[in-house]
Amino acid sequence: MQRENNSPLSSAASPRVRHRKRSNEAIPEPSKANGGKLLVDDRNKYKSMWIRTYSTVWMIGGFALIVYMGHLYITAMVVVIQIFMAKELFNLLRKAHEDRHLPGFRLLNWHFFVTAMLFVYGRLLSQPLVNTITSDKFLYQFVSSLIKYHMAICYFSYIAGFIWFILTLKKKMYKYQFGQYAWTHMILIVVFTQSSFTVANIFEGIFWFLLPASLIIINDIFAYIFGFFFGRTPLIKLSPKKTWEGFIGASVTTIISAFVLANILGRFQWLTCPRKDLSTSWLQCDPGPLFKPEYYTLPGWISQWFTWKEISVLPVQWHALCLGLFASIIAPFGGFFASGFKRAFKIKDFGDSIPGHGGITDRMDCQMVMAVFAYIYLQSFVAREGITVEMILDQILTNFSLEEQQSLLIKLGQILQDRVAYS
Repeated sequence: MQRENNSPLSSAASPRVRHRKRSNEAIPEPSKANGGKLLVDDRNKYKSMWIRTYSTVWMIGGFALIVYMGHLYITAMVVVIQIFMAKELFNLLRKAHEDRHLPGFRLLNWHFFVTAMLFVYGRLLSQPLVNTITSDKFLYQFVSSLIKYHMAICYFSYIAGFIWFILTLKKKMYKYQFGQYAWTHMILIVVFTQSSFTVANIFEGIFWFLLPASLIIINDIFAYIFGFFFGRTPLIKLSPKKTWEGFIGASVTTIISAFVLANILGRFQWLTCPRKDLSTSWLQCDPGPLFKPEYYTLPGWISQWFTWKEISVLPVQWHALCLGLFASIIAPFGGFFASGFKRAFKIKDFGDSIPGHGGITDRMDCQMVMAVFAYIYLQSFVAREGITVEMILDQILTNFSLEEQQSLLIKLGQILQDRVAYS
């Protein structure tokens, strides 16, 4: 009987039963995450710690140099990061066997990527671009036309990719192709949503990009340090190497750093002035009340111990405390989400482009959450409301032709003359 059931004939006749593939991923239990031992006692961890430290120093040095070079170079850095993130995420669900039967299918992913980039950056940088080339009449008219039809250009570019996708559909490959199509769109939403907020923060003033990004870096570094030397208690099952000691120590350090760092960065006009064009020239502006120091007299018992009788605090430092609180408590959940995502796909890192850290996406998980919050906080609680003369002029220069601008100038002059005559 058993021999008959195992015969080829009965196997062909019986329905095929699919068994769920059992995960070979070992999820550490809380009691075994650190084993009650400090990571510092594990000699094998020192090698990875030094590799991670070496990479971190190089990244921070390169980051500082790009920030010093200005808004345009920071934006270019964001674009490069986007490309690497998209590459890592595209490869995550890539299957070599299926791709061999779909020549050019990978190119379609990048077509959608370029289309999304054109749409996002076209909307963000259109006004700075117009402000940059206003002196050249031909170039100004050409760019104004591109801006006017920008949305139509992006739409037809997307439709071209959509038709391309439909025409490349192959029998027995539908599920894989539609899965890749959905995965591509999810990647574009994740990558370009955060990057659009990041670039908007940059042109509002490097301060609003640099402070949130620095707080995430500080939180990540000190979470690793405190966890390495003092970590005993596991924080969350999704990321067994994270400990309560590292989380609490990094949170306190990040909030204090936010208050101090805002005072330092807020004193440089290069960092606080918004950029209205795409030039790299030096910036000078009225810093506004947020970046003008306010003086507070210290109580007498403090003056007995220290030589200070008063301290100066920038109003923006109080806002920095909110950013520091978010960076230390909420933003790490972006990292937890990424850890769960990697566990779902049974991978350790998204890539290997940064020694000791993994891929670019591994370093940007918390940054994506922080960039969105920084922009929303800036626009909701910090930015001054109301319509300014600059805003009106920007709209006129963007949406009106040269003849319409001249007509507006003549009519505005007539209205002002009539008001002066009647006054």
